Amino acid sequence: MAFVTASHPCRPAPRSRLAVFYDLLALRRQRQELRHLDDRALEDMGITRAEARTEAARPFWDAPHHWLK
Repeated sequence: MAFVTASHPCRPAPRSRLAVFYDLLALRRQRQELRHLDDRALEDMGITRAEARTEAARPFWDAPHHWLK
């Protein structure tokens, strides 16, 4: 078995503003889908109905910080 090591950390390629915008739209769509999931599906994901409602109510621009880099 071969192992590869890097002497410097890998940096992600810069993303275009359009790519970030599409990611934010996808995040919005995913959050809205949470509203339509049944209790069993939410239980499988480990979240409650109240947590799903809270997440779905967040604005699309409220994305994880690492997404916007």
